[in-house]
Amino acid sequence: MTDPLRLGIAGLGTVGTGVVRIIRQKAKLLEARAGRPVTISAVSARSKGKDRGVSLTDYAWEDDPVALAQRDNVDVFVELVGGDEGPAKDAVEAAIAAGKDVVTANKALLAHHGHALALAAEEAGRVIRFEAAVAGGIPVVKALTEGLAGNDMTRVMGVMNGTCNYILTRMQSAGLAYDEVFQEASDLGYLEADPQLDVGGIDAAHKLALLASIAFGTQVDFGAVEMEGIGAITIEDIHHAADMGYRIKLLGVAQMTGRGLEQRMTPCLVPSGSPLGTLEGGTNMVVLEGDNVEQVVLRGPGAGMGPTASAVMSDVMDIARGFRLPTFGQPATTLERAQPAAAGTPAPYYLRMSLVDKPGALAKVATALGEAGISIDRMRQYDHAGPDAPVLIVTHKTGRAELARALDAIPGLGVVTGDPIALRIENI
Repeated sequence: MTDPLRLGIAGLGTVGTGVVRIIRQKAKLLEARAGRPVTISAVSARSKGKDRGVSLTDYAWEDDPVALAQRDNVDVFVELVGGDEGPAKDAVEAAIAAGKDVVTANKALLAHHGHALALAAEEAGRVIRFEAAVAGGIPVVKALTEGLAGNDMTRVMGVMNGTCNYILTRMQSAGLAYDEVFQEASDLGYLEADPQLDVGGIDAAHKLALLASIAFGTQVDFGAVEMEGIGAITIEDIHHAADMGYRIKLLGVAQMTGRGLEQRMTPCLVPSGSPLGTLEGGTNMVVLEGDNVEQVVLRGPGAGMGPTASAVMSDVMDIARGFRLPTFGQPATTLERAQPAAAGTPAPYYLRMSLVDKPGALAKVATALGEAGISIDRMRQYDHAGPDAPVLIVTHKTGRAELARALDAIPGLGVVTGDPIALRIENI
């Protein structure tokens, strides 16, 4: 056996504690698979005295993660602090400058600074690995950088935030309103300290930006991701979509088109019987499409101690074995700056609105859609006790510009109460 691979772990929350447990409990297995021992030299966290349910007495303690990153007895800096600025960024930069490889679960850091960090790492002859930053225990980064490296990728899509999927599927199964399930998720500890990271689509959009960079050989551009959360989804939308054969998901989609790179993380309708449509609870799913492989579907736990720590260890083991790969699958100097798509690929849309119950109301809406260049595929009007009539419309494929023109015109018709809701339908 060769010398041990020595880790410095910054951040001892759920994931960091999970990594320590794996290394302590599976030392012999890891050594057999890596061809060398994998050990921990030192750790760092905000509170030294906290009981984490695992012994840390064998490891040196650093209050400052930057000092940990610079220790002579650390070969790989494992960053599990989180955040796109502050200690996490400072420590990763310090590790690279000190000649260390980096393993991180920090999707926000890489979504905002990934290209600059990749350039710095590759110039220093170091690697940054981040399997744990995207979709928890699903090995999607490995799939793109290794297993599908012989493909021109055509589309990447997926449900990448388990909290949002839990909320939407719970609304459907229990018949509960969004606010009720949101509070339930909060009580169960499913939400981030800032819930908008989850329900606003930000967390999932970070992940999508990273996958798009790998899939299409582009620089990470989180700022170009079209983003919309799930807060406007009602229980009525859930039921109406189901009546028409769809499920609502917070869906990330990235694809390169003749208009540029599309990246969007928005609520969409997907067919109920599709792989994405059958996805329940907090599970994640990523769908990868390439010119040779056609379609690959990866499904698994998107968060939690075991799955995310498992993903961290997959990167650690690659480094222990001597397998080194550029951060985003090809040298950072070759990554192109993508032109964001000025308009999304045309798609059918689900429209939900309430019409005043008087003759000609629906005809006016249909005329407004037609004048915007939108044709109707199917339409449904529900029985109602009050003065307003709930109406659902599924359009044929249309562009965003045409849809925006119609949605701007409809409120001025004098026959709609409230703002119409429009959700893209993604067929897979």
